[in-house]
Amino acid sequence: MVSQSQIETIVKEYLDPITEMTLAESRARVSCDLQDGSAKITLSLGYPVNSIADDLSARLVSLIQSQTDLTDVTVNITWKVIAHKALQGVQQIEGVKNIIAVASGKGGVGKSTTSVNLALALAAEGANVGILDADIYGPSQPRMLGTTQRPESADGKSIEAIKRYGLQAMSMGFLIDEEEPMIWRGPMVTQALEQMLNDTNWQDLDYLVIDLPPGTGDIQLTLSQKVPVSGAIIVTTPQDISLLDARKALKMFEKVNVPVLGIVENMSTHICSECGHEEHIFGAGGGDKMAKQYDVDLLGNLPLDIQIREDADNGHPTVVADPDGAIAKNYRQIALRIAARLAKQAKNYSTAFPNIVVKND
Repeated sequence: MVSQSQIETIVKEYLDPITEMTLAESRARVSCDLQDGSAKITLSLGYPVNSIADDLSARLVSLIQSQTDLTDVTVNITWKVIAHKALQGVQQIEGVKNIIAVASGKGGVGKSTTSVNLALALAAEGANVGILDADIYGPSQPRMLGTTQRPESADGKSIEAIKRYGLQAMSMGFLIDEEEPMIWRGPMVTQALEQMLNDTNWQDLDYLVIDLPPGTGDIQLTLSQKVPVSGAIIVTTPQDISLLDARKALKMFEKVNVPVLGIVENMSTHICSECGHEEHIFGAGGGDKMAKQYDVDLLGNLPLDIQIREDADNGHPTVVADPDGAIAKNYRQIALRIAARLAKQAKNYSTAFPNIVVKND
């Protein structure tokens, strides 16, 4: 005879090949109703799984049947994203549960393209997602999202996010002409970032992806001190020069106590559009080596493919331009790994406590 606790243990110890974590590691909750030789299991996850829910359910049914004498097994999968622990003493942004910063040590590694495709991948999995273009000097998200729409303000104080492909988006590029340069000093830039973050009417976001400018300057410092970032992603290419700067970005987040969820190695291989030949033109294994050196996860490898560039330039990122293609599948797997690692973190209890105000009447 098998018990409910045994079945729950089997489920929790299952190693998901996509997230590369056990369900227990991602803080999944399991309940089992065992009656008359049949088992009805409910699996509650802390991250969205639209693309893998049916497959995961089938795998768990097969696993339970192979390890017990049960033949009538059903697994129902649900999920709910909660707000996870962020920087202490920093006020939560209204309408935003979790903030994921996407950073790189240098420009030209495909960070903005990766940011928008990962945001779209999280949305495709079923989450409510926003993207903030924090590159004040060189905003690129309006072009990648294929819109020049201007945000509206009903009260003259706050602004509405631009809706595109299911994302809520905000960028300096929505507020100025595409060719207008931002000739601003550091304090003006950081103030602009804070206003875009706090004055945008974000609508119940599970994740807000922030596309950071390259480097470790004013924007990054403001983000780490005044914004409740839940976790950071480092985007790099395999070559040594890129890895050298990516290490600086990683160490910056470590110093300010922002968890690094993992590394994404972009342009890992070049795929010839004529013959399909794959070649490591920027070197091989750099991201994996860096991940092992700093004890963080390598979330995935993305190819240097002309389709990714063309899709972004045309305002239709690959995840929406070719949702069933291999590249979009790659982005979605990386997005699932990010969301599952974020689900490991402790819950944010800051909103559970009342504000205490001392008055001298």
